[in-house]
Amino acid sequence: MLRTMISQREISRREMLAASGGGFGGLALAALLADDPTWADERFPNSVSQPSFLHHPPKARRVLQLFMNGGASQMDTFDYKPELEKQHGKKVDFGIAAAATSVPGAVMKSPFAFKQHGECGRWVSSVFPHVAKHVDDLAFLMAMASKSNVHGPASYMQNTGFIQPGFPCMGAWISYGLGRITDNLPAFVVLPDSRGLPYNQVGNFSAAFLPQEHAATIIRPTAPTPIADLFPPAAAKDITSASEADGLRLLQQLNREHLAENPGDSRLDARIASYELAAKMQASAPEVLDISRETADTHKLYGLDDKNTEPFGRNCLVARRMLERGVRFVQVWSGTGGAAKNWDNHTDIPGELPFIAGQVDRPIAGLLSDMKARGLLTDTLIIWTTEFGRFPFTQGATGRDHNAKSFVTWLAGAGIKPGVAHGKSDEFAFEAVESKTYCYDLHATILHLLGIDHTRLSLKHNGINRRLTDVHGHVIHEILA
Repeated sequence: MLRTMISQREISRREMLAASGGGFGGLALAALLADDPTWADERFPNSVSQPSFLHHPPKARRVLQLFMNGGASQMDTFDYKPELEKQHGKKVDFGIAAAATSVPGAVMKSPFAFKQHGECGRWVSSVFPHVAKHVDDLAFLMAMASKSNVHGPASYMQNTGFIQPGFPCMGAWISYGLGRITDNLPAFVVLPDSRGLPYNQVGNFSAAFLPQEHAATIIRPTAPTPIADLFPPAAAKDITSASEADGLRLLQQLNREHLAENPGDSRLDARIASYELAAKMQASAPEVLDISRETADTHKLYGLDDKNTEPFGRNCLVARRMLERGVRFVQVWSGTGGAAKNWDNHTDIPGELPFIAGQVDRPIAGLLSDMKARGLLTDTLIIWTTEFGRFPFTQGATGRDHNAKSFVTWLAGAGIKPGVAHGKSDEFAFEAVESKTYCYDLHATILHLLGIDHTRLSLKHNGINRRLTDVHGHVIHEILA
């Protein structure tokens, strides 16, 4: 009780008001200091704010996920299988009558040369010559699997932990669990492929039943208008900064009055928060997106001097700038819906895979080099993944069909043991056979590195305590430093 905080005697109204004001002032000061790393708890050197809500000391402060939309072929990138060369052109019984969209053809060896790289000796194909130089900084999950070989459900699973829509994605859960690092930028940002959105469109970025303020902010750095509706249209000459501020204040007042009459509506709450954030982003976002101040060497490092690598490279460079300035989770996508010029190589692995891999190889390598040089890898987690892999046999002449039984993911940065591999697929890269991991395990590991016990981050929805990892998931300690 306030009374016992001061003394057991009766207190005057002036004393009560002073004590109450001081208490609220202390709360406000604590909130301000919480966002200042100078005042972070020494036991949590990488923590962004008050560490008391975390379940254990975090290793990562922020996360960057690189998502290869369409199903990157594991046996043509990172999972070298000599047996494919021995059995090339032969019919092998894999125990299935049909693949996802075709009848199984003959075994096809990778059309790309594999070489061992780094001190760890990791095998990488010729489609990733630049990423191959960084294998000693990466930890590979060689036995990832999904519960679906259809793009929509598999993409949902890899992003939300469920094969059906209607569940929050990992970025939304991280935003919900940890909040924003800075008041001027969102906690969760998605940078889609410059050519369009992936399978499921914005469903992969949804907050679902979490408060809607945790949904992704979609930014397109390569578009003429990177952030929709952030600024008034050029034709609206009557809108000034002053009139816009007056309008925003009136809108906030009306919204809050409506919210008071309709409590518990997270959509309205999120709308109010989005307007407030948008006002702050009008000052901060242009600077983040302005890469003209970066050096010519940095532009070249990310591949901005090549029209093939420039779009993805620009997204990677903007992602780095966002992470530096306080965005907690950034997701960069490569690939859109459809099989043409994408990771979804149904018809022509030799012709299609080098194109899409060539768009990302140099920018990803540049990103890893830049993040490492700036010291950002010490508290930033980077993940490269896809929704599923491909089959070792042909679809048509030289294509490969969807395979949910095995694919590859790699991680780098904060808390990751570099130069290691966990898990193993069979001799054809057809199926994960040793230390199989699912999205649940990957998500549990990511949350663990952020200081969160995945079993304790939950929200009651329709009578069920929902969480990102559902009722599954184990932290993959074998790849942790």
